[in-house]
Amino acid sequence: MALHKTRKPDVDTAEDVFASPLSERALSKRVMPDLPTPPGIVYQVLRNELLLDGNAAQNLATFCTTWADDEVRHLLDLCLDKNIVDKDEYPQTAEIESRCVNILADLWHAPAAGGNAVGCSTTGSSEAAMLCGLALKWRWRERRRAEGLPTDRPNLVCGPVQVCWEKLARYFDIELRQVPVEAGATGLLPHQLRDYVDENTIGVVAILGVTYTCTYEPVAEIAAELDRIQADTGLDVPLHVDAASGGFIAPFLHPDLAWDFRVPRVASINASGHKYGMAPLGVGWALWRDAAALPDDLVFHVSYLGGDMPTLALNFSRPGGQVIAQYFLFLRLGREGYRRVYEACAHTAQHLARQIADMGPFTLLYDGEGALPGVSYTLTDPDAVGWSLYDLSDQLRMRGWQVPSYPLPPDRQDTVIQRVLIRHGVDRDEIELLADDMRRAIRQLDSGHPHDANRGGFHH
Repeated sequence: MALHKTRKPDVDTAEDVFASPLSERALSKRVMPDLPTPPGIVYQVLRNELLLDGNAAQNLATFCTTWADDEVRHLLDLCLDKNIVDKDEYPQTAEIESRCVNILADLWHAPAAGGNAVGCSTTGSSEAAMLCGLALKWRWRERRRAEGLPTDRPNLVCGPVQVCWEKLARYFDIELRQVPVEAGATGLLPHQLRDYVDENTIGVVAILGVTYTCTYEPVAEIAAELDRIQADTGLDVPLHVDAASGGFIAPFLHPDLAWDFRVPRVASINASGHKYGMAPLGVGWALWRDAAALPDDLVFHVSYLGGDMPTLALNFSRPGGQVIAQYFLFLRLGREGYRRVYEACAHTAQHLARQIADMGPFTLLYDGEGALPGVSYTLTDPDAVGWSLYDLSDQLRMRGWQVPSYPLPPDRQDTVIQRVLIRHGVDRDEIELLADDMRRAIRQLDSGHPHDANRGGFHH
């Protein structure tokens, strides 16, 4: 006697995707559907919907990695179920995270390198920046308390920073003193600091790779000015370097540039592994000069699954695959591989800069040499051309290119610029196609007919 009955499936597994019930109606948008659907059908329908997104390879606005080796994808699959915070359960993933921290400490000349580096991985450079900012606040607060001074008015001095620093200030009650950009400048300049630094300053942030223009702020010169301020006033203000992008460029393209822990006043560095670190989205790095630069109160020791687990993070659970992928790239490329990749990117950026300079209406702000592999430019005479960079961005978007246009930060907000980033995976041929499309778009805009109505209808 049978102990069970064979139940007829609700759905014919051989049914064509586009004849399935799911494909014959709009997808459920706000409530969960009542019945299940075979995974292959859901996959295909969702895949089609995702085609409405822009093509990542043509997104020249993002710093984030858009190309990956097949081996990276396989490693991510192996780590889908590994929570990197569970160091007791996944000790080898924790070991690989520690290796990455020490590799970066060596790359950035930390005195605590050699197996004793102080740092951690994060979900991205923004979380890393917040952790480093909190360490600055804690150190300042401890010092003020020891001196019997008030701790209710901390401030952080910076130039045109990424929005994560504004979030830090708002979330953790810090006054963000953003120094306006001077005419002709692209970031914070050392001589501007004296008007902003005081006894409540927890630190100064220098940017190695300004988001707006791709240039480096002069870290060593900023540190030297803080040295002079200390000599004159007694104020000992630490320096943090936001190397979200430049931290994976300068060591290979500009090895003699003093921006990292070689500068004694640099207390901490944040960087983004998923930008020029070439790792897939979801990994950043925070490093401190030594243990003294990271207050113990920020490190939690959690008893979890039978072990002691020191953690430094703003969240708890996250996958370990991105850290494993970062280590893969360190091993796969090595110093010479990173240098070759970014030397090629820099040459491509400089090639594009020369073409943009020859197009006529533009003035280059950054030509791709000396900092990040990218190009930034503005219209030489916006009133004379009869169109804006926003119009040009719209024209390029018709061909799939995502080229951002935006105003510079205060006090240069009247200047609108465009920026093109060259990442790993953006090759010379792709940039040649972009340049051709830019010339075509300029001709169209100059004609006063960005959408020519006289071209006739569609013909097969």
